[in-house]
Amino acid sequence: MSSDNIWTHKGTFLLAAVGSAVGLGNLWRFPYLVGEHGGGAFLLVYALCVFAIGVPILIAEIMLGRNSRRCPIMGMRFLTRCHKTSRAWEIIGWLGGVSALLILSFYSVISGWAIHYLGEMLTGSLRGADAATLASDFASLISSPIKLTLYHTLFLVICAYIVARGVHRGLESGLRLLMPTLLVILLVVLFYAAAAGDMLAASDFLLSFSLSDLSLEGWLVALGQSFFTLSLGMGAIMAYGAYMPSETSLTLTAFTVALIDTLVAILAGLAIFALVFGAGLSPDEGPGLMFVSLPLAFTAMPSGALIGAIFFVLVLGAAVSSAISLIEPVAAYLVERFSLSRVTAVLVVVGVAWALGLATVASFNLWAEQSPFHDLFGRSAFEVLELTTHITLPFCGLLIALFAGWSLTQTESMKEMHTRAGWLSLWRFLVRFIAPTGVAFVFLRALPYVEGYWLPAIVAIVTVGAFAAYRTLGEHEGHHGG
Repeated sequence: MSSDNIWTHKGTFLLAAVGSAVGLGNLWRFPYLVGEHGGGAFLLVYALCVFAIGVPILIAEIMLGRNSRRCPIMGMRFLTRCHKTSRAWEIIGWLGGVSALLILSFYSVISGWAIHYLGEMLTGSLRGADAATLASDFASLISSPIKLTLYHTLFLVICAYIVARGVHRGLESGLRLLMPTLLVILLVVLFYAAAAGDMLAASDFLLSFSLSDLSLEGWLVALGQSFFTLSLGMGAIMAYGAYMPSETSLTLTAFTVALIDTLVAILAGLAIFALVFGAGLSPDEGPGLMFVSLPLAFTAMPSGALIGAIFFVLVLGAAVSSAISLIEPVAAYLVERFSLSRVTAVLVVVGVAWALGLATVASFNLWAEQSPFHDLFGRSAFEVLELTTHITLPFCGLLIALFAGWSLTQTESMKEMHTRAGWLSLWRFLVRFIAPTGVAFVFLRALPYVEGYWLPAIVAIVTVGAFAAYRTLGEHEGHHGG
């Protein structure tokens, strides 16, 4: 890779990784999960899962990207040749690319809703609206294929413009402006929520330590959240890692990304729920919270329209920072493999995502009752796409952990990590054994019809089988003096 494609500032990878990790899920799903599953107790379990599973795989994915200096697909091809392993491991790159494309297709549709509500706040059209009016407005939005397609298109155009400008003028410049701006906006909304909302109720909902509310399901949710929140398995981190300077610390960067991602989610949760509880509303999960309850809270508060507009700029910015990380791995592959210009590659990726996104658009209206997806899978197009990525992402993460843990020798890992022998040994243990087992749980939980007491047995079989198969392939490690 040319030095022109290395981040010019050491901190840019941190901004890129945080931008990829912080998305719509941080702004409503994670805070809701914390409140529903024991508050501080859930956070403690989540932190344990992040340390034992999320961060080790995050380090592994960055390492593979920086070691290959290529896009995920071409990078895995390069690494399998260098380490004389089966070319079947190239599936890591392909799974990440396909997952990124599928996620982008429906993520852009949902993110487009923020454009709609930003416009509503700026024009003041929701001023004085009651709950029934806002519910009707939201229903009108998702029932209109024309509106959804328009917002879907506008969102992708914004993201395409940033990525098409290149690594430095596009991604790096965009992230260096976008991420600090989003932090400032988040703090503005937080201070407003503290002044106008009910911060005490929000703190009690999010941070009270309740072990009785932390069930086995809560542990599994924390496990899954620790994986998905860091944008693992979709190629984005590997692609960004390829641009990372060699002297930048993998360990420090990975822990910082995990910490900032969690802090942003908690601060956003405090702000959102303070506004919701201050308006006497219910802390519902999902779109109902973001696009019905919150606008209603804003309409009932002083300067609510202005703060609401600022908030939806935050939502839109967080969505854009995540979406550009989904475009980059696939666009980089088209540039490296077929020598396309960057603009052409981005247009191809965005064009495919746009076309796929029309299925998600239709799933809320034209295909709401019956569609080819209902006939084949008994689910809407949106639900099928979302479920697919909840299977492919953890499976890809499982393979990343196994490949990095068993294919890269101790010497190679030390060269990339620049760390102490004790932490290196702990990381290798976590990424070889603990992380694959944990991600196997995440993977199998996403599979339809897998439930009950069969789950631990299946996880054990999959983990042991994967370890045995890969250990057979990994005999070369001894030849390298690992």
